[in-house]
Amino acid sequence: MQRKAVRGRVLPGIAMLTALAAGAAGLTGCTGGSSGGSTSDSKAGGSSAAPAQPGKYRSLPAPCRAAADSKKLKGMLPAGDSLTPEQRDQMYAGVADASYDGDRHVGCRWTGQSPEETRLLAVGFERVVSYDRTTTSDDDKAKQVYVRRLTDAKLPFPGPTASPTPAAPTPAANPAAPTQSAPAPGAPASPAASPSAPVELGSRVLEDLGSDAFLEDKLSPAGASAAQSRTVRIVFRTSNVIVTIEYSVQPALPGTVPPSTETQDRARQLAQALAERFSE
Repeated sequence: MQRKAVRGRVLPGIAMLTALAAGAAGLTGCTGGSSGGSTSDSKAGGSSAAPAQPGKYRSLPAPCRAAADSKKLKGMLPAGDSLTPEQRDQMYAGVADASYDGDRHVGCRWTGQSPEETRLLAVGFERVVSYDRTTTSDDDKAKQVYVRRLTDAKLPFPGPTASPTPAAPTPAANPAAPTQSAPAPGAPASPAASPSAPVELGSRVLEDLGSDAFLEDKLSPAGASAAQSRTVRIVFRTSNVIVTIEYSVQPALPGTVPPSTETQDRARQLAQALAERFSE
């Protein structure tokens, strides 16, 4: 009987302690809830800026197929009469560059030969990806890469007043300067004044090609025993993809100079066809 009485006196004390503990837990829960709410609000306010958007393109087309689909390719590369139909098809199919990541960088090359000249063509696609999407989008990163290439080509940043880069600076007209006298009879005419001198278009920023574009035109040094080769390189950006086209014409006869206008026109036509291919 005495043991039961003791137990009867202990139970109320345990109940009281349990009630106190429950009340303390309730106070702690309320305090934690209010603190958690303020932390959540601060986090929401700190992450109000949306992350930069990914680029339009998530993969790259095969450059050999993309360029071979264009009828411009056959006009750019001569095929010797000695080639069989199978050899012609193989030549125009191109040779793909080795690539360790076909979704980031791919390329293709062609070689066309005739008794008069050799023509080389290379096409490359690069998909640019930003690794810091919190501040820089894929498109912005691609534009940074494009601007670096534009700077390496020593061309001005594109703008409303962009103009072709002249082959040599032209001095400003000075009314007080004496007028240049005409050449003496029998003297050879100046190359610049000769009406038959080839037109040099030069390197320049291009318009209406992708989002941004520029063209480089380089002529190899003249030599007594070698012909001058001309290389035209076009770089343009469309969203987060940068396309590079390099077209070289190497005549076989010494003293022959590939025309600037024709070489550039052929390269630009292919560039336009590839830009339309990406816009599909």
